[in-house]
Amino acid sequence: MRIDKQVRDAVNRLDIPFNSLGLDPYGISKQDLVFWGTAVGAFYRWYFSVSSRGIENVPAQGRAMLVGNHSGGIAIDAAMVVMSCLLDMDPPRLAQGMAEKFINRVPLLGRLANRAGMLTGLPEHADRLLEDDRLLLVFPEGARGTAKLFKERHSLVEFGTGFIRLALKTKAPIVPFAVLGGGEAFPTVANAYKLGQVFGLPYVPIVAYGLPLALPAKIEIEYAPPLRFAGTGNEDDTVVHGYVDKVKEVIANMLTAGATRRRGEPLALPERS
Repeated sequence: MRIDKQVRDAVNRLDIPFNSLGLDPYGISKQDLVFWGTAVGAFYRWYFSVSSRGIENVPAQGRAMLVGNHSGGIAIDAAMVVMSCLLDMDPPRLAQGMAEKFINRVPLLGRLANRAGMLTGLPEHADRLLEDDRLLLVFPEGARGTAKLFKERHSLVEFGTGFIRLALKTKAPIVPFAVLGGGEAFPTVANAYKLGQVFGLPYVPIVAYGLPLALPAKIEIEYAPPLRFAGTGNEDDTVVHGYVDKVKEVIANMLTAGATRRRGEPLALPERS
């Protein structure tokens, strides 16, 4: 089946209250979602040949948080996770992420991101999505995660704690996931932070082969069984950090196992001209 038809069929099956104009209460546009999904879906299916493991662990309905690692200097991972839930789940679901604030300052990109379901990363937006029984995509490493270098691609940096307090407050289960291959697809060797400031970005990632283009590396996404924690969101920091560590441990274990699985696959990078 053609990718545009796959995406259109999936979008039409989403349990989202689109009105007669094809818009939902958050401003998601059916038309823009199909446009975005078709473009990204082609990369998902053929360029990165993404495989999803444990997709059955993502709840078919109701509120839930997908919490995982960043892999790759340009956040390829977020788009691939969204497509995983859209194309590989039955019924399909739309994972909605919290976009970095700088994205809204980029002409056209911010509008398309919002119309495709990505909202500005504000706590009230995340809270509202879960209260409406949506699927929330969270990367607790933030921009620090996408700044990881190629040699650090299977590691985790410090997690924020806000996602745990939100999960406790909204009684949302957490589905940990691990993305492998993003670091190979965009193998960052350095980050230009001062250059990033010029463009209003956290940094500009630099790859060994010069051109800021992704390579056709195999990407894998693995989802673990949901974790549920008891509490109200007002717990002491010690308790919250303990829950964060449990989620982080699950993701770290999946990364370690995945890295071992991929170790025998050589990575061929283009030589610098």
